[in-house]
Amino acid sequence: MIWDGVPQPPPRPLTWRDRLRVARRGVPMATVVFGGLLVLLALRLIERPVYGLRRPFTPWITQAVCRAALAILGLRRDVRGAPMRGTGATVANHASWLDIFTLNASERIYFVSKSEVADWPGIGWLARATGTIFIRRDRREARSQTEMFEARLKAGHRLMFFPEGTSTDGIRVLPFKTTLFAAFFSADLPAMRVQPVTLAYHAPEGAPATFYGWWGDHGFGAHLLRMLAWPRHGTVELIYHTPLQLADYSDRKSLARAAEAAVRAGLRASGRLSVDAPPR
Repeated sequence: MIWDGVPQPPPRPLTWRDRLRVARRGVPMATVVFGGLLVLLALRLIERPVYGLRRPFTPWITQAVCRAALAILGLRRDVRGAPMRGTGATVANHASWLDIFTLNASERIYFVSKSEVADWPGIGWLARATGTIFIRRDRREARSQTEMFEARLKAGHRLMFFPEGTSTDGIRVLPFKTTLFAAFFSADLPAMRVQPVTLAYHAPEGAPATFYGWWGDHGFGAHLLRMLAWPRHGTVELIYHTPLQLADYSDRKSLARAAEAAVRAGLRASGRLSVDAPPR
């Protein structure tokens, strides 16, 4: 699924100053990201045979790399609330590939992503190395996906997924798809919780409200170039809501509705929800 609900903003021609900023930010960011990847892969060779699915060390590298990358870019984080502790999953609205850096910088998590991402140059390699779970949105694979989630959760992993199923312009919340929520209603996971998180991007001065959104046919390279070239970045607000106890919900649909309502309310409170719609 690719959301294409509104037209893309017109491209901004790059000046020579923009090109200098691209080089000044791009080179150190690439060095940090891919240098950190090499360190992570080397450490994983030691970590895997000893700890198996458990990863006591490498998530710290991922978190440090993401914090450094955001600092180089100049995108500031404003964190409200706190990530929950213990077994569970995190769900959030999805605006851009920047969400991955923002969420990883704030807590040590493992993403659940559509299978196509595994083949994307650059992003796919990073996703594989950091332990992303790749799935196909196919009901016939629901049981095997549930078993995979259970194994990862029992190993102490905090799973993270975007129930909208696609990225948007960042000023709306699409209806949450409920399929993946079913995996958490397992008898083997009695203490399961799901924490909704709102990502609210505040555009830099002079930029449209949808500046950080990445949707439709806008290529990754073009969006990355625009991020690197912009003179001064804004802020991303992360709002960690109260975790939802599975015991309080009868099924995946009621749980998905509650998570969606919390995320939508957070975007509204931040002043970023420009296209409102009542939860289902």
